[in-house]
Amino acid sequence: MVMIGKAERKEAAREFKERKPLPGIFAIRCASTGRRWVDASPNLAAAENSQFFQLRQGLHRNKELQAEWNTHGERSFNFEVLEALPEDTPSLNLRDLLAERRRVWAEAPQA
Repeated sequence: MVMIGKAERKEAAREFKERKPLPGIFAIRCASTGRRWVDASPNLAAAENSQFFQLRQGLHRNKELQAEWNTHGERSFNFEVLEALPEDTPSLNLRDLLAERRRVWAEAPQA
């Protein structure tokens, strides 16, 4: 076990707080059926945790996705980042840009 000093811990905490969330488009894919659900988030790292937490609790807003999760189980699902937007995307445009990119990915043929 490696111990880090107090100064290193403080530096790591500062870096964590200052990091910018990465916005983008993601998909949740069911390996058993090949279906995918496309969505967007201003914070991709938080989106994965949020989506899977909601599904585990049976509280996901997408009822079709929740039903497949309940049928096939967590092992059948994975989270894929389809597109990460630049960190410096202006927040003023972010919502509209995410909605547009989500639409493009949702309409794209599945690979």
